[in-house]
Amino acid sequence: MLKYFAGSYLLTIVGVLCAYFLGEHSHPGGGLSSVFIVLVLAVLEISLSFDNAVVNAMKLEKMSDKWRHRFITWGILIAVFGMRFLFPVLVVAIFAKLDMVTVAKMALNDADKYAGYLKATHAPIVTFGGLFLIMLFLNYFFNHKKEVHWIKCIESPLAHFDHISGIEVIISLGAILGLQTVIPEEEKLAVIISGIAGILTFLIIDGVSHYLERHEELRNAQCVAQGAKCAGFISFMYLELIDASFSLDGVLGAFALSNDVVIITIGLAIGAMFVRSLTIMLVEKKTLNLFLYLEHGAHWAIGALAVIMLISTVKEVPEVVTGMIGLFFIVAALISSIIHNKKIAKQENSAAE
Repeated sequence: MLKYFAGSYLLTIVGVLCAYFLGEHSHPGGGLSSVFIVLVLAVLEISLSFDNAVVNAMKLEKMSDKWRHRFITWGILIAVFGMRFLFPVLVVAIFAKLDMVTVAKMALNDADKYAGYLKATHAPIVTFGGLFLIMLFLNYFFNHKKEVHWIKCIESPLAHFDHISGIEVIISLGAILGLQTVIPEEEKLAVIISGIAGILTFLIIDGVSHYLERHEELRNAQCVAQGAKCAGFISFMYLELIDASFSLDGVLGAFALSNDVVIITIGLAIGAMFVRSLTIMLVEKKTLNLFLYLEHGAHWAIGALAVIMLISTVKEVPEVVTGMIGLFFIVAALISSIIHNKKIAKQENSAAE
């Protein structure tokens, strides 16, 4: 375990120390309070991201060791400073019609005002992430070539929906239209733009990924023959966008605990690092191969998270609910996989006898 989580433990120690001294500097005697908030945020981030780790592991299995290392190093920098700080600043700058430098200064020096702006842009932010995740969910289950089904009575019929061209986009656009009936008038345009942006982002990344796969089959075949992994930059970007979508609810929910953007960034960074360490462990221990339905459970959790994010555009959903639903699907899939493995083992023993 130390092999996989050494970096996470080190970041936790450094983060806790920084939080303590920052808390003491801002409010004498507030160091322990800041540490507590950081630890709660880290646990929240981890609990919300078990399904994210499983999905990440699926892509990382096809990536070279070099790009796996970059996922841990470059990826954590993008996840922490890109998604936990710069992305909310960018969104606030766009919708508040301010420049990013002004918003960044506001985030660091006037946390209450920044939190107010971020809350005002909650609906378009979660709509972008929700529609991206819906596309990911539908793209996985709408696949007639998929032979393994966990919840067969549902997944088997869904697999044949891919015969309807563009069905994922149709359903996703329908979700945006449905939101228009409940979204306040002043937010409707922003929600439409954000939702379409989420769909287009998924289509671009997924399309480029498939394009490269089709045009590099020979190279991939050579890599496989040599025992190497070829997937690189596109898979890396795909993982970062998935991580970004998963992180949106955590970033927004964090302001319920603190308005200090630095403390929030530290807490979410610790959680994000643990998720990446867990992802590497899942890949190297080949956990997805051992537990047949874990991948399915992760995608059901993604679908649930996407729906919750869209619901949160009009009604607040507690973070604990989001985390527990995702955890339920992962645990249920894990238990089903263990039962399946025992049945296979029993059949093999019977056949041997």
